Amino acid sequence: MELQQMRYVVAVAETANFTRAAERCRVVQSALSHQIARLERELGARLFDRTSRRVRLTPAGEAFLPAARQALDAAERARAEVAAASGELRGQLAIGTIPTVTAVDLPSALKSFHVRHPRVRITLRVGASDELAEQVRQGTLDIAFLGLPPDVQPKGVRGRALARGELVAVVAPGHPLADMADVDLRRLSSEVFVDFPAGTAARAQSDEAFAAAGVSREVAFEITNADLLARLVRLGLGIGMMPAAFAPELRDVRVVELRDPPTRVEHLIWSRQRPSPAAAAFLDALDNPAALTVT
Repeated sequence: MELQQMRYVVAVAETANFTRAAERCRVVQSALSHQIARLERELGARLFDRTSRRVRLTPAGEAFLPAARQALDAAERARAEVAAASGELRGQLAIGTIPTVTAVDLPSALKSFHVRHPRVRITLRVGASDELAEQVRQGTLDIAFLGLPPDVQPKGVRGRALARGELVAVVAPGHPLADMADVDLRRLSSEVFVDFPAGTAARAQSDEAFAAAGVSREVAFEITNADLLARLVRLGLGIGMMPAAFAPELRDVRVVELRDPPTRVEHLIWSRQRPSPAAAAFLDALDNPAALTVT
């Protein structure tokens, strides 16, 4: 069993197509197919069901895939560790973030880190806090930036709190609340809302605050990114709530402060396992901003 064979299996599983998998792996399809067939003979089981229309994993393939990914990750980690011992930082750095992170200027940090360490392959995923935390626990992300209610702590990971901030209301310029200096949650409860999906940490921050105030509200539009929230708000379809530090980045909306506002805490988390050389370097750089300054 060879690592290259595992790479071919992962590529076919992810593309569900032998031709696209071969293109991704930069080999001719016949060579890829031959190596997978050779691996299947060695394992004594078919990994894929193939028809003229689709390719899908067999039960044996489903069982093989996670172990293949782990083996490939381990091999990549080994190469990165050897390179780090020789003074060269390389490998992959997988980062996750909520769309409204403000405690760190993440694009600038990534740019500076890339300039200093061009051999590190950086990937970035944007998602909900609970999903990102689970991906860090599973090892598919090295680092993640979360936004959580003050009484919630990330579990099964290492990390630290970065910043605490309040939420504000965002409304269309022509909205009756647009020129108010502040507003309470009872007044807001009569409005239609644009918010993040129910069950997410971003939504919980607002839901818990309204529940504590003894009022309910209508969330008519559930979205997954701040830009779409701002567009719906600008069109007058509802109002939203955003972290005060992030709200100024939204175009053409009015920001209204809240009395007894909901709060959130931004967290930086990473795996309980020893970080990869690239992840360790990025964490060190976040602790030392000068390390992210390009001269």
